[in-house]
Amino acid sequence: MTCPHLSYRTTDGDREFETERAYCGVIEEFVSPMRADVCNDRHELAHDRDCEHYRTAE
Repeated sequence: MTCPHLSYRTTDGDREFETERAYCGVIEEFVSPMRADVCNDRHELAHDRDCEHYRTAE
């Protein structure tokens, strides 16, 4: 299950990116690919269990 606060964007409003980047709506920042793995429940991690930002928002 993907985190409902995670989206992928090709722009930050000022710059365009060649590839989509993970954006966290809770902290309103782009996040690293490793953080996005937590958001996407990969590698035995889960956003609702392993992400402090998600737990704070909920």
